[in-house]
Amino acid sequence: MRSFDFAPLYRATVGFDQIADLMDRVLATENTGSSYPPYNIEKTDDDAYRISIAVAGFSDADLNVEVRENALIVSAKKADEADRKYLHRGIATRAFERRFHLADHVVVTAASHTDGMLHIDLVKEVPDALKPRRIQIAGQAAIETDVVDAKAVN
Repeated sequence: MRSFDFAPLYRATVGFDQIADLMDRVLATENTGSSYPPYNIEKTDDDAYRISIAVAGFSDADLNVEVRENALIVSAKKADEADRKYLHRGIATRAFERRFHLADHVVVTAASHTDGMLHIDLVKEVPDALKPRRIQIAGQAAIETDVVDAKAVN
């Protein structure tokens, strides 16, 4: 595996820390990431997304969905079934923890568990203060009126 040093990138940029952090995260989990459980990420609307995770064999009580510091953490732990004796065990119900990094202003709106699938709905809600707004440009006539009023006062 290749190792990259992003220290020069941190020194030469201002405000791009998220990009460098993302690159560090991708390289750190490149070969160590587990593929269990499988999941899909779909875009359901312009600012809406859904994460679907295959969680066959887990009940609602076994699953935990948590949002912490711009990260969505989905984990599951199956209660011990020491009294069962399997002849063949092909359904993996091993404990897992799956992390998803959430972009700024993305919030989890709902989670549902049906037919062995855990669905988590997310929406990107940009505050009004951060949305682009159009600034009205004053014409020459408006500026001259203000100047005349100032001269009349003095």
